[in-house]
Amino acid sequence: MSNILISIISPVYNSEKFITETIKSVINQTYQNWELILVDDGSKDNSVEVVEVFLKQDVRIKLISHTSNLGVAEARNTGVKMAKGNYISFLDSDDVWDRDKLDYQVNFMIENKCHLCHTAYRKIDEKGNVLVSIIPVSKSVNYYSLLKHNEIGLSTSMYNADILGKRYFTKIGWEDFALWLDILKDTKVSLGINKPLVSYRIHQNSSSYNKFYSAQKTWKVYRHIEKLPLINSMYYFIFYAVNSSIKYLRK
Repeated sequence: MSNILISIISPVYNSEKFITETIKSVINQTYQNWELILVDDGSKDNSVEVVEVFLKQDVRIKLISHTSNLGVAEARNTGVKMAKGNYISFLDSDDVWDRDKLDYQVNFMIENKCHLCHTAYRKIDEKGNVLVSIIPVSKSVNYYSLLKHNEIGLSTSMYNADILGKRYFTKIGWEDFALWLDILKDTKVSLGINKPLVSYRIHQNSSSYNKFYSAQKTWKVYRHIEKLPLINSMYYFIFYAVNSSIKYLRK
């Protein structure tokens, strides 16, 4: 399966604290046919300087720089536009992959003939200490079950761009949630690998840290992107709130 090129998209913004560990987790993958597209979104720290060290070491690593901060959705979209891979995967600049993440996932997708896939993950703190050893996932999710609970962690995701085409993020609401819903209208299900292959870092700057902000973004997806009626939006939001509470209690 090594003939399949996987494009990995990583937005970078003031990420110098964690980006070295993130990049090394890609370099150390057992699956080696990949390109890592790092998109600097106007960082004000030394993120670019850190990345440039790796550019000199590995031609598979590429850096694109925005002259100003356009936001994480635009940064990811820039990466998707530049991607040459058969499959596209995402890795946030503070998260870390297990060595067999790509290998395990791409083979799983081929064997199961699925076009969208996600995995379980663990939560770690800023120092890499494990907070939660596994956040499990279902065997599969469809459009309607995902509306109740977005279990697809961005850094665990992979989709077949040859089949589904390149997909882009919206700036409205919870951008990755909206992307999965859009894809599921075409491919029907995302298959889950209930094995933690990603370490998801929790810190004050992580997007899920502010629960109120996450709730606002989720509501915007329901109402402004999916354009669900008010009663339907309230129905799905209740499930979202319950599942968010359960995840919080797992900490």
